[in-house]
Amino acid sequence: MFRFKQFSVNQTNCAMKINTDGVLLGALAEMDSPKTILDIGTGTGVIALMLAQKYSNVLIDAVEIDENAAETAKQNFNNSTFNKQLRIYIIDINVFLKAEPTNKYDLIISNPPFYINSLISHSKKKSLAKHTDLSFFEILFEDISNHLTENGCFWIILPIDVALLVKPFATKNGLNIQQVINIKSFKNIAPHREIIRFGFNLNIPIIEDFIIYDKVGIYSNYYRKILQPYFLAF
Repeated sequence: MFRFKQFSVNQTNCAMKINTDGVLLGALAEMDSPKTILDIGTGTGVIALMLAQKYSNVLIDAVEIDENAAETAKQNFNNSTFNKQLRIYIIDINVFLKAEPTNKYDLIISNPPFYINSLISHSKKKSLAKHTDLSFFEILFEDISNHLTENGCFWIILPIDVALLVKPFATKNGLNIQQVINIKSFKNIAPHREIIRFGFNLNIPIIEDFIIYDKVGIYSNYYRKILQPYFLAF
């Protein structure tokens, strides 16, 4: 059980546990007054819960293909004070969106599987949660372009090399890079993740660095600031 300030997350039966990628994405993703949010691959439901806390009147659809993880997320949603905002669907995202072709969302978010062409884990659940290939992203960006509102935004976190490979799929589907947050463990080392905001509106992208640690074991002030609304430790 991982306890946050306004909710708790049971991680039982979830291959992908709460991690830095997920909480940073949930904390940094933002939009002015969204009314509808889609969380693709919700896992434990932590990102959906963080967004429900951030946007008190928003309705959030959370989609998860793994049945055990989805059942756990459902319990986490039901046990939270945000339960009326949250709905869980146990289904493949492509099937879910094809079933509702006219559904559109103001904010779409995903902490997706990203180990392209890497060794497959011996654990079937972890393989499902962490491994994919480029066709997954090709279909994903096509789906996003069909289900994002005109002024909406799509937030995703990816390793640097994977981000480079999948960005052309966004361009192909009319989605522009609006913001890139380079995630670094320390100031003077290369980033290991990118949090990217895509949207239809064309503007000069905002590029910024996010430093997790000032030194080993000491979180940066910005890290503490953006997670202060959620983490008991801050």
